[in-house]
Amino acid sequence: MSERDNILNFAYKIFEFPRSLTGNGVRKTLLEIKKIIPKLKIKSIKSETKVFDWKIPLEWKVNNAYILDPKKNKICEFKKNNLHLVGYSVPIKKKLNKKTLLKKLYSLPKQPNAIPYLTSYYKRDWGFCISHNQKKQLIKGNYEVFIDTKLFRGKMNYGEIVLKGKIKKEVLLSTYICHPSMANNEVSGPSVLTFLTKWLKSLNKKYTYRIIFIPETIGSIAYIQKNLERLKKNFKYGFIISCVGDERNYSFLPSKYENSLSDRIALKTLKSQKIKFKKYNWLDRG
Repeated sequence: MSERDNILNFAYKIFEFPRSLTGNGVRKTLLEIKKIIPKLKIKSIKSETKVFDWKIPLEWKVNNAYILDPKKNKICEFKKNNLHLVGYSVPIKKKLNKKTLLKKLYSLPKQPNAIPYLTSYYKRDWGFCISHNQKKQLIKGNYEVFIDTKLFRGKMNYGEIVLKGKIKKEVLLSTYICHPSMANNEVSGPSVLTFLTKWLKSLNKKYTYRIIFIPETIGSIAYIQKNLERLKKNFKYGFIISCVGDERNYSFLPSKYENSLSDRIALKTLKSQKIKFKKYNWLDRG
């Protein structure tokens, strides 16, 4: 079996894990990565820990969630597709008429067959995501909403491995593990970085490589706070591996001043390999 097949098989395996900023889906993903990279360290930070001017959120656990339509048919069932439930939805059990329910249903009119991905990490709320075509077919009457979730003081997990090189100066590679069942964003990043790490282990390296699998934004903020002095001392250059699973052109997002070593390496590689890419402005995307 080729390494490409191994990456695809890994991606299929982690696709259905119900990932979020916290919870069992993240831990299951990290354990799968650890099977490929046994020396990966799975670390945690307690809920409500202050990181700069942010706080680690409560841990979120989902047991089940669905809506019963007026004919008692289940729709928006979490166990069939974990994108149906708005991330970090609070528990609820109530009856709503169609007009009221529609205010809590989210769809993409321009992508009528797609189920959108929506979260409410830092605001106590609830909701469901649904394809626009299914939303248009909802009948009049009363609907029963059932969300069995729990928010509690738990922890946020992330994974880290250090591959030592000849010198202490570090290359930092990171990817996000908080997105649920979306192949491009973000099953592709962890899948590629897992096997990239496996390959890097076999090389005779000049630089030390620090590789992290971490929840987006809050995870990165927490990691920087915990490792700020070491990063300032040893950081040489770094890359975020994200959204690498589609067939479109590569995206090049330079650093703020477009003069870092990683900027030069990325640009030189893309041009020398004659790879088509789209450059984004840091002020728009950074």
